[in-house]
Formats: sequence, structure tokens, C-alpha cells
Amino acid sequence: MTQPIVAVNNTLKEKLARGEPVYSMTVRLVRTVDIASIAYAAGFDTIYIDLEHSSFPLEAAGQISIAAAALGVTPLVRVPSPDPHLIAKVLDAGAHGILVPAVQSAEDAHAIVRAVKHAPWGERSMAGPAPQLHYRSLPAVETVQALDESSLIVAMIESQAGLDAVEAIAAVDGIDIILVGASDLSGMLGVTGQVDHPLVHQAYLRVIAACKAHGKTVGIGGLGARADLIRRYLELGARFVSTGNDITFLSAAATQKRQQFA
Repeated sequence: MTQPIVAVNNTLKEKLARGEPVYSMTVRLVRTVDIASIAYAAGFDTIYIDLEHSSFPLEAAGQISIAAAALGVTPLVRVPSPDPHLIAKVLDAGAHGILVPAVQSAEDAHAIVRAVKHAPWGERSMAGPAPQLHYRSLPAVETVQALDESSLIVAMIESQAGLDAVEAIAAVDGIDIILVGASDLSGMLGVTGQVDHPLVHQAYLRVIAACKAHGKTVGIGGLGARADLIRRYLELGARFVSTGNDITFLSAAATQKRQQFA
């Protein structure tokens, strides 16, 4: 595609294009825009709002997305399934990209790209003025091109089937990041919770090789408690790091504070 006349400010994509590591905080608990400011102050590059493992309302996800984007913290949303209608709603509300769990085939990946991108690349319906472009009234072709160029797609590998198809998934045009969901993947490999198991390590190596072959970014998930493993995979070429969620951060800080007075 040609360079869009107008552009969405997606700082996450810009950093990844420069080969910089980026760090994400997952939002599962906090429903207000304050969490965007907290993520910014803490130095996170991006947040992703988790609609898979929470009862998060779509309206709150949209408001937090808009607030985060204004601070230069790229807002993503993890959808519970590749439902094209939900994907469109999330993006129309202000998200700059999506994470899709348990991608298992190239066919799955192609369907996700079609749901995110507008015609002729995909099948997403045009919604008119977009929050990502500050609701400016622009020619439809400029709006569509800007949104399609900036919308980021993260495919999560969380099963043996997904791992077996990772080379084909990485080859799909429009997929930006392939994120290893180590927690679920370890269970699917029969070593639940053993994220340092050789089977999980071999899975990471396979994903890294597939991404290198097809120019995609490797994402690290499920290793927030293992800084040693995160460093290992960063050294091997991973660049997107899911560090943990607001629930665990709050719980850990509260526990540490209480223990100071034990």
C-alpha cells in the first residue's frame, strides 16, 4: 500500500520498526482512564485491555484506549475470540490493535486480518470518523488507509496446533506479532506451569525462527514472573514483552507494603 496522506500515531509500531523492545501492561481490573496515566508514568510502551479473562465493558475499553493513545501509550485489546463484529467494535472504540488468543492455522490468521482491515484488503465495515484520527472528517479512502496501516494484529500461539502451524501463520500478510502464551501452551504441552521446561523453550525457538523468516515480531507472554527467561528470549530476538496485569501488580505491591509492618 502507498503511504497514507494522514496517519495514526502508533508509537508501538514505530518502536518495533526500529527494533526496540517494548513492554506491555495488561488491564483486567481498573475500569477508569486513570490506568492509562499510571501506565504512562510507569514507563510502559503499550497496554492491552483483556476482554478474554475479565468482564470488562466495551465502553470502558474504548475510553481507556483513547486516553492511553493521547499519552503515547499504544492501546491494544485482547478479544476473547476472532469474532469479526467484536473486533470491529473494539477498533471503532479506539483500540490501535488487537490480540487474538489460540490462533491455530493460517486460515485463522487470514480471517483475523480480514476482520481488522477494510476493503480491498479485508472486510471490515467503514465506521466514519475515527477516534484514532481525532474524529476528523476526512475522505473515506484516507481514513481507511490510515487505519489499516496503523492497526496492529497480535496472533497468540497457545496450543500444539498453533505451534505446528506457526510458520504458515507468520507468513500471513497483516500479522504483526506472534506472541507465545507460555501459560496455556505449557498446559497444552503437558507441562502445566513449567514455563522453563525444555518443551516450552523449544516452542519459543520455533516461533522465533518462523518470525525471523517472515519479518514478524516475537512476543513474550506468561513469563512476567521470570525476568531471567524474558532476558533470554529478548537476547534471541523477541521484542514485545507482556509483563503482567494490574491485578498482580496491585496484589504484589499491597503484599509487600503489608509485610513491611509484619
